[in-house]
Amino acid sequence: MFEILKSGGLVMIPLVLASIVMVGIILERFWTLRRSAVIPPKLGAEVRAWARSAKIERDHLEKLRGNSPLGAILAAVVAHRQRSREVIRQAAEDTGRQVVHRLGKYLNALGTIATISPLLGLLGTVSGLIRMFLVITKAGIGDANALAGGIGEALVATAVGLVVAIFAYLFHRYLRSRVQDLAVELEREAALLIDSLEHVPEAAAGQPVRAVR
Repeated sequence: MFEILKSGGLVMIPLVLASIVMVGIILERFWTLRRSAVIPPKLGAEVRAWARSAKIERDHLEKLRGNSPLGAILAAVVAHRQRSREVIRQAAEDTGRQVVHRLGKYLNALGTIATISPLLGLLGTVSGLIRMFLVITKAGIGDANALAGGIGEALVATAVGLVVAIFAYLFHRYLRSRVQDLAVELEREAALLIDSLEHVPEAAAGQPVRAVR
């Protein structure tokens, strides 16, 4: 394997580095975008119950904000629960945009790898062809080994560039779609909480709330 990569020329160095970065981003995003980590089970229902029956104190609100991406959005809604519906919705949207931006972290880098990898492979192809023509200019077409080296460099660089680009593109599309699906669920949970706040009894404002787990 090392000999094959070595035959691709210097352009293989950025291609190998790009593939390592690609794998790192994919693994990190798969871990970060777990549904249980983004939208903890029953968290939305718990916060809606608190909103109907109790006042969430500042320390509990901070704990909710750091609980998860969903917790951050719900905390923004609860923090503005005594304001108008439009103000609450605007707070949820502002926080939601920040959360979705964080969920999409590194995806632009993955898309960049998908774009530049074929170009790096093409650069290796051109480099291999130039090497081959230089050999022909100096020694003619009789040196088959020298010609094979140039052709091999061209083909290996192209193949590796395409492989890296294909995997980067596929996972970029998949992870982008996953972020969009999670964003829809986050928006739904925020809307449910906003609707529940319209029915919060004023008499419950002085009651304490248990901490977020």
